[in-house]
Amino acid sequence: MAIASSTSADSVLADSAANKPTVLVTGGAGYIGSHAVLALETAGYQTVILDNLEYGHKELAEQHLKAKIIVGDTTDRPLLDEIFSTYNIAAVMHFAAYIAVGESVSHPAKYYRNNVYGTLNLLEAMVAADVKRLVFSSTCAIYGPPKTVPIPEDHPQNPISPYATSKLMVEKILLDFQAAYGLQSVCFRYFNAAGADPQGRLGEDHNPETHLIPLVLFAALGKRASISIFGSDYETRDGTCIRDYIHVSDLADAHVKGAEYLLEGGETSFFNLGNGNGYTVKEVIETARKVTGKEIVAVPCDRRPGDPPSLVGTSDRAKQVLGWQPKYPDIENIITHAWQWHQKRHGS
Repeated sequence: MAIASSTSADSVLADSAANKPTVLVTGGAGYIGSHAVLALETAGYQTVILDNLEYGHKELAEQHLKAKIIVGDTTDRPLLDEIFSTYNIAAVMHFAAYIAVGESVSHPAKYYRNNVYGTLNLLEAMVAADVKRLVFSSTCAIYGPPKTVPIPEDHPQNPISPYATSKLMVEKILLDFQAAYGLQSVCFRYFNAAGADPQGRLGEDHNPETHLIPLVLFAALGKRASISIFGSDYETRDGTCIRDYIHVSDLADAHVKGAEYLLEGGETSFFNLGNGNGYTVKEVIETARKVTGKEIVAVPCDRRPGDPPSLVGTSDRAKQVLGWQPKYPDIENIITHAWQWHQKRHGS
């Protein structure tokens, strides 16, 4: 097994030195997961990463994080059992999932196998090891087309892709695991994660890249000729879609607060994570022009099927219950930190 070099004694010694428990982070070498590990370590927690490295970046995790990195998959039950027997895990943060909405429509089996079965496998291993606290990476996509904006947590749930359905299925499973096994969880329903570590250590690097802000910055770097605007005739302030962007470091801080809420005895809860502020596609592009000083060519295109005009969430519940407060709510900060990262990572 991949973890034979570490001992539980080492882990317990490290735990006692920090006086804070150890957290297992699945998908911890990925974009949001790596920022969560950084936030946990900054707060004094010990961390163990489980990542199959299909999309994660081991070299960044090794360079900037202290975590033990185990290469493996949530579908590997013997590996999960060994992790829980080797390390004194107090809580799990679960980011490991496929996230491409379009791919989920054409390859739903891949998404249900990884996102649902992989999570069920993890949960069964947790129950067997008597680890009863999980922070789950969910999505605002479970709501489907919004009936009200900003979207509250009690908005009707109507997912329109296998990706979103897979996340909602896990939320339902978690409620059943609470009732049957006492496993408590915090589910964070993200809006649009964006930005990068303000110190430039970590950032967004997907292949293929589908998110607006990195694509705009690739255009600023000359890595692509232009950026497409899908629809400019929506009933919004400038005709383009409005989205709620949340800084990845603010997301990471919320996950630490979610873990602490559970470690202090909190019960299963669901929280939106967004800024409550929406920005249009044109506003994002214009802000990127300002931040980068580059002329970014934007090309109007037809609407994409299924794109709602506005997706903005209210995060009041996370602020009230967890005491969470975003540090970087402004789109200019988000794009500035992303630009610093993209120049460093992709500038040559």
